Amino acid sequence: MADRLVAVRTDHPLRVAVDGPRAALPFALARSLVEPLRTRGRAAEAIDAETFWHDASLRYEWGRTDLEAYAQRWLDADALRREVLSPLGPGGTSSFLPALRDPATNRSVRAAPVTVPLDAIVLIAGELLLGHGLPFDYTVHLALDSDARQRLTPPEWQWTLPAHDSYDREVQPAELAGIIVRWNDPRHPAIRIVDQAPISPDNQQSMR
Repeated sequence: MADRLVAVRTDHPLRVAVDGPRAALPFALARSLVEPLRTRGRAAEAIDAETFWHDASLRYEWGRTDLEAYAQRWLDADALRREVLSPLGPGGTSSFLPALRDPATNRSVRAAPVTVPLDAIVLIAGELLLGHGLPFDYTVHLALDSDARQRLTPPEWQWTLPAHDSYDREVQPAELAGIIVRWNDPRHPAIRIVDQAPISPDNQQSMR
């Protein structure tokens, strides 16, 4: 996976979505890629999308287990675009905010901005990341079927499972991914690299 990401070329830091359900631990995977990317000569950072959730008063406006709110309103997509994706994109400053809010305490983390070189790779990891119109340059999708999600999701998050079923049907994240990781058996994940050819700034597609 690190080799494939290093082969993707843009004229600004590469913005990679590591998209997958909680049971697949997308942020853990993103963190595990940072050192292999750095050993291949690329600056790399990993961001947990949960640190860009809306304030709890907005997330829980219709209750703590409202599926529509969870799918559409928990992630502060505007803040993620403003503080991370736009600064890392074409014509940006390459300086981004690595976190906005602690999802457990709901308090601002007051993180200092991070500046990366133009050839850096920044991994933004979390659930239900696609479908918000966010300008990712490349997508890694961690795929579990419905039965695997039910088996592997912690009890306190089981209520979210219908949102993931809808996400698979409506957004079809696997169709947008350059790399798909089949995660039904966490002991033996299967990696499929969809686009084998190098990607240049002239033919890259946002959300892929």
